[in-house]
Amino acid sequence: MTSRHVGTLVCLHAHPDDEASSTAGTMARAKAEGHRVVLIVATNGEHGEIPDDLGDEALADRRYNEVHRSGAIIGVDRIEWLGYRDSGMTGWDGNGHDESFWQTDVESAAKRVAEVLLAEQANVFTIYDWHGGYGHPDHVQVHRVGARAAEMVAGELPGMRVFESTMNRDAMRRQMDLAREAGFMPEGEDWDPDGPMDDGNPMGTPEAELTMSVDVTEYVHVKRSALAAHSSQISDTSFFLAMPVEAFADSFGTEWYIERGRPPGISPGWMFDHLA
Repeated sequence: MTSRHVGTLVCLHAHPDDEASSTAGTMARAKAEGHRVVLIVATNGEHGEIPDDLGDEALADRRYNEVHRSGAIIGVDRIEWLGYRDSGMTGWDGNGHDESFWQTDVESAAKRVAEVLLAEQANVFTIYDWHGGYGHPDHVQVHRVGARAAEMVAGELPGMRVFESTMNRDAMRRQMDLAREAGFMPEGEDWDPDGPMDDGNPMGTPEAELTMSVDVTEYVHVKRSALAAHSSQISDTSFFLAMPVEAFADSFGTEWYIERGRPPGISPGWMFDHLA
């Protein structure tokens, strides 16, 4: 299906593989409907998991190649790298590195993102919620930088819609309960979306604070393949890829957003409906 009015989606993500785990379904749907899809990656992912087969290869190089494989699977038209250093989790030494994304000046980083938005004449722009979903410093910085970039281009792109990608905390809780009942959860698993994450806050966003659910059921196979492209970080035995295909579709067939400037109240929708 091709949209009558083709637009452009720009997604800002913190690390290589974040595009696959959060907005891959939305990106794939947009591409399938004829829209242009642009991915901005803020950091090089130096603090990711070290795979056994890395050898002398730099982890950032491995992850660079994985993003390009993932992007090809999703159908991304352009990948823009900001090249900041991965800051690591809250409290890590990397938080204080001069070249880390966490330490970079928000204004200067936002100008770089704004340049992409203007060059692409973006219709839809995705960032993260206020605490980056789970408090990772680089995810929080994506929110800050992305929100500021949107402000910078508001005069020239007045119709651009800005969406904060997040996780539906209530849906996650329901899915975890079902997984336990079905026996998919490992024995003794005590992970709790309501518990404190990297910044001490619970995971994601309460359902009552969301504004849009996006149906990506037709594209969950793309999302799964994009995740698999990041094999240095996401193994076949990981939570994502170990799930049966049907369970994966049930869990990831919807992507959740908060549209900036819109009052809370969740409803099914699509980001490009305003172009129809």
